[in-house]
Amino acid sequence: MEALNSTFLYCDQLVRDFEKVIKTPIVNKSAVYYTGIDLGTAYIVLAVLDENYQPVAGAYRFASVVKDGMVVDYIGAIRIVRELKQELEQKLGTELIYAAAALPPGTFTLDSGAIKHVVQGAGFEITNLLDEPTAANAVLKIKDGAIVDIGGGTTGIAILKDGKVIHVADEPTGGTHFSLVIAGAYKLSFDEADQYKRDFKNHRELTPVLRPVIEKVSSIINRHVADYQVKEIYLVGGTCCLEGIEDIIAKQTNLPTYKPQNPMFVTPLGIALNCTQEIL
Repeated sequence: MEALNSTFLYCDQLVRDFEKVIKTPIVNKSAVYYTGIDLGTAYIVLAVLDENYQPVAGAYRFASVVKDGMVVDYIGAIRIVRELKQELEQKLGTELIYAAAALPPGTFTLDSGAIKHVVQGAGFEITNLLDEPTAANAVLKIKDGAIVDIGGGTTGIAILKDGKVIHVADEPTGGTHFSLVIAGAYKLSFDEADQYKRDFKNHRELTPVLRPVIEKVSSIINRHVADYQVKEIYLVGGTCCLEGIEDIIAKQTNLPTYKPQNPMFVTPLGIALNCTQEIL
């Protein structure tokens, strides 16, 4: 269920502001610009904030340079980030210098170097690298509970207690798996299935088809929250845009499950909020 109380007031307003500046950037001069780069399995998103950490521009592009949370097309990733950077610099009339990025939790030793080099290769000075659910919490501002980031390839979990992250995990299963199930059920190509999934008009019809995969995601969540006193789950990530996904997860986990109005842009905005001028 979408939280109708004050939980997502800041989050939903920030995302609405970001959606506006994707279409119409704010070109007022700022002393500094902070960029958040989200290298997702399905999309690469750049979110630009001004000196007051307010959204001023953004861009995103469908990409397949990341698989299961790992960069598999290093050159392609650099090219897309560089092109998005140049596009936003043109619109803003300024150079974008500082950027932060994020990785699925638990992958720092495996992939942090690759992510850092992608950001630097695209022409940014990298200032921060953090895990995706922690980044998302800069926008959500959750004190206690589990933040579950269901991306294209993986499900990342961060459990918080008194505002501190006490457990992180990341496991394969995400939007890619949803698309594979749709492709099989409807005899579509993967790309056709992926497009079919993104059309909100199809969501109600797809929910029963995708229920087994959502239940798999729920079992991942159950396994990781079992040893902690988690009372609520908060969903982010593009895959969470699927209508009704929160209701199935709530039923399978026996925990109230909430998502903001647009879960897709929460993590990139959280990454940008963690950007500074101190180079890594």
